[in-house]
Amino acid sequence: MKSHININNVFQSAKSRILTVLIATIFPSISPMALAAEGTTWSLDTTTSSAQLFQGSRANPESVNSGVARVTGDVKIDTGDLDNSVVDLNIYPADENWGQALESDGSLPAAFIPDATEHTLLTFKSTRVVRTTYGQLKVIGDLTLTRVERSVTMDANDGYAGPVYGDPVVLSETREVTFLFPNSSALVPAALTSVSFQSQNSLDLSGSARVIHEDFPQLLGAINATNWPNVIKDERCQNPSTVGEDYEGATCTGTVIAATQNYNCQILTTGGAEGYTGPVCTPPAGEQTTIALDLKMVRTSADVSTATTGGYSSSAILAGRSAVR
Repeated sequence: MKSHININNVFQSAKSRILTVLIATIFPSISPMALAAEGTTWSLDTTTSSAQLFQGSRANPESVNSGVARVTGDVKIDTGDLDNSVVDLNIYPADENWGQALESDGSLPAAFIPDATEHTLLTFKSTRVVRTTYGQLKVIGDLTLTRVERSVTMDANDGYAGPVYGDPVVLSETREVTFLFPNSSALVPAALTSVSFQSQNSLDLSGSARVIHEDFPQLLGAINATNWPNVIKDERCQNPSTVGEDYEGATCTGTVIAATQNYNCQILTTGGAEGYTGPVCTPPAGEQTTIALDLKMVRTSADVSTATTGGYSSSAILAGRSAVR
């Protein structure tokens, strides 16, 4: 009796043996956990992320806290390949409705018409994400200031009924800026090998950009002309059922995420209550604005999954398969 040999089975068996040798040869010292973590991606939690705006100098960049802002957008840090990372941010006052006006990609619609609650918007779109020699994350991109201005007519005659506002005019200016994230070492693949970090689903990522007034003169004027209320999570406001003479407005609840710190103001007393005139604040001085970000990141996915064979990642094994084809 003649035996029949299936050539395809023999070839597949040989490929499998070669693949096993390649994995053992190429990846003997690579931690399986490090391979699994390399593709970890992180996204922005928009409910708890915020920004602080400071006026100051190079020597004292945070001398005056001008305001705080809400931060939304799309942030993805691919620890395996920073070229796949995206840092697109929207920074605006917490009481404005830019979140409803913006498209899903963070841009404004072509026929955008602002309403009465929209005044100041800062958008940042990254063009490059690199890691410095000290392990810091440097994000270079375009910072765009969108400012809504309305003409006001006030004719103080007998029939005066208040100011008359003209049609809104949308003005935009863009400059390249760089955000530096000194605490990004938590995102370095080498730091992701601990068991405790593998179970961590959130982390803080703080960074800042310094903008020289001479390079972006419109920015300082817009910040000073804008009201920046506290950033509050889950804010709920309710008016009382009855309104009397002691009515002081709606009662609001929520968690304060960020608030302006008036540490450049002092309360001066003259020895008597009648002489109190309120806090005395030092005006902003310096040549730069600092945008300090406090981003709350959440783990969204692992692009590199660990295979069962030998504990190595599926992408590494696929690379080995390509080598033996």
